[in-house]
Amino acid sequence: MGRGTGRGPRPRAGLAPLVGPLRFLLLSSFLIPLGSFMVLPFMSVFLHERLGMGLGTVGVVLAVASLVQFSGGIAGGALSDRIGLRRTMLWALIVRTAGFMGLLLALRWPPLAVGALILTCCGAALYLPANKAYLIHGVDDERRPAYLSAGNAALNAGMAMGPLIAGPFVLSSPGWLFVTATALFVAVTAGHARLPSTGDQPAAPGTPRQGLLAGVALLPFAANALAFYLYFYFQHFLALYAVEQASTAFYSLVLLLCFALVIVVQPLASGLISRMPYGLALTVGFAGLAAGLAVLALGTRPALLAGGALITLGDIVLFLKNDLEALHRSPRSDAVVFGQQRLAAGLGAFVSGVLGGLLYGLGERVGDTGSFWLLAAAQCLLLPPLLLTLRRRVVRRHDPHDYDEGALPHHDTDRRIPGR
Repeated sequence: MGRGTGRGPRPRAGLAPLVGPLRFLLLSSFLIPLGSFMVLPFMSVFLHERLGMGLGTVGVVLAVASLVQFSGGIAGGALSDRIGLRRTMLWALIVRTAGFMGLLLALRWPPLAVGALILTCCGAALYLPANKAYLIHGVDDERRPAYLSAGNAALNAGMAMGPLIAGPFVLSSPGWLFVTATALFVAVTAGHARLPSTGDQPAAPGTPRQGLLAGVALLPFAANALAFYLYFYFQHFLALYAVEQASTAFYSLVLLLCFALVIVVQPLASGLISRMPYGLALTVGFAGLAAGLAVLALGTRPALLAGGALITLGDIVLFLKNDLEALHRSPRSDAVVFGQQRLAAGLGAFVSGVLGGLLYGLGERVGDTGSFWLLAAAQCLLLPPLLLTLRRRVVRRHDPHDYDEGALPHHDTDRRIPGR
């Protein structure tokens, strides 16, 4: 699967000259979230204001949709193993296009809206593991961080542009908005149909099927779940806090800063993050989250900007490093590994939404929402050491000669897991 051999001169890290299919895939990594984020960030407003759903119902619908979109990635990875990467991406886009068509029809028949939203999330769940695996198929270890970072930068650029384009039209002209998003997905789907069948090597008939979590890299899986759990305190509840402390316009500015940092910083820092020992990366990443969440508690406009920046820098390290370590440690295919990591992300985000909602509501009732962020920051300092302590105890119990989880060299080919 494109791992380095450890012999001869190593290729220079970074992006090699990209062939047409990879350029198209990176362009798609921008266009797909562009189309999605022209619609999805406004779904709470659309469902409540346009379709008349109660806020309690809207909250349940969005929670289920988020869980499907993240955790369903494990099914996308498994499907890629069965039918191949290109076919999985193609079917995922067909499903997602049908979802956006359903949202358009929901303007005439509102009950379709919930099913259409879930359908778009199913398509996203199936697509992303195959997309990432296709992007790095046949790529040497030294270049993988750069390719993944380029994909993440394109993704965040689309996520940043979508709401800016759609904001003025979401309530006044949602029909045209849904038509535009659907047309964009039709075009991207047609382009994927012309991609080479790279990685389309489905399992041979009679091959034993492995469980969805077989071969999971436990520490990267758990660390990813914890990282998303803590990050989604910021993702879920910053809007409420920022609008209260500043304004909706300033909240949009904070989001733009966060997107810009991912787009610019992660590709530049990808090599450094790849070389960083895993224990150090976890320390740096969770410390960034802790510092950013604590700064948010000040509640001033500069604090909102600084807190958002620190949190984003922390998640840049955590999210990329956890993926790289999972790829390195697991014997499963790249698509399955990405799917397992998406499952971890979904579980963390879901728990954050449920528990965070209770805690933020408590802060509102006592008139001190700043304490919510201090409590989240404290968890960033207390939970990661507990995770590492529990992991070391498990490792010692099962294999006292196993390596140190915090100091695994990423390119030590003599200690690679067989089959990778």
